[in-house]
Amino acid sequence: MTILVTGATGTVGRQVVEQLVKRGADVRALVRDTSKANFPASVGVVQGDLLDVDSLRNAFSGVSTLFLLNAVVPDEYTQALIALNIAQEAGIKRIVYLSVIHGDRYVNVPHFAGKYGVERMIEQMDLNATILRPAYFMGNDLTIKDVVTEYGIYPMPIGSKGLAMVDTRDIGEVAAIELLRREQSAVPLPLERINLVGPDTLTGSDVAAIWTDVLGRKIAYPGDDTAAFEQSLRQFMPSWMAFDMRLMSERFITEGMVPEAGDVERLTTLLGRPLRSYREFATDAVAST
Repeated sequence: MTILVTGATGTVGRQVVEQLVKRGADVRALVRDTSKANFPASVGVVQGDLLDVDSLRNAFSGVSTLFLLNAVVPDEYTQALIALNIAQEAGIKRIVYLSVIHGDRYVNVPHFAGKYGVERMIEQMDLNATILRPAYFMGNDLTIKDVVTEYGIYPMPIGSKGLAMVDTRDIGEVAAIELLRREQSAVPLPLERINLVGPDTLTGSDVAAIWTDVLGRKIAYPGDDTAAFEQSLRQFMPSWMAFDMRLMSERFITEGMVPEAGDVERLTTLLGRPLRSYREFATDAVAST
């Protein structure tokens, strides 16, 4: 009985592999570049691509449970649909899919709309899956840590509605728990959705205040200039992706990412411990400098 992890060399995928190995699972990692597959010796590594049907058929052979994670790329939706169809063809009846919270509300944001489309496919095809819906990753803010420390501002335009930011380590652990729950069940389990959130719902000003406390000097929140945010992102990512991120930030401002009643308690019970907070994340980020 083998669990296949796609996106295994990425931020979340590595956490999923690590948590599964820790729990003694038989893990296979699907990777595009085997040179990045520095996993424990017990992990089977197979090279492939989510658009390469032959490589997927090879990777999915003998797999009992699938963790499907798609990177934010222009053909993300196509990749996911191909992978799920090949999984169905291979007889895989246990799936955990990493989607995103509020995909049904952020309807104009490309990577949200794509993930929500995949959710609808999973439901319409009556696939046995857990759909994980994470909120904003705390780890995204590692990319702007130098801006915070050098310029004294928190530059992410996240608004005043609040985001229930989640630690990727918590995402990886919940994913592993769900994969094993499905893997170890005598029968395929029905469709389930889980919102993955952090313990606190934070505004831009809240996050700036946390950095102020952690660094011991004033960090400001300059506001919600999404156009400037897009232009800044274009320096190190393609224009389509920068625009996608701008559209996302605009929905942060108008909608927020607020958990549903019971989300935090459900995750705390599932993990058997408190969720990691943004303050812990910021403290660790500074300590690792």
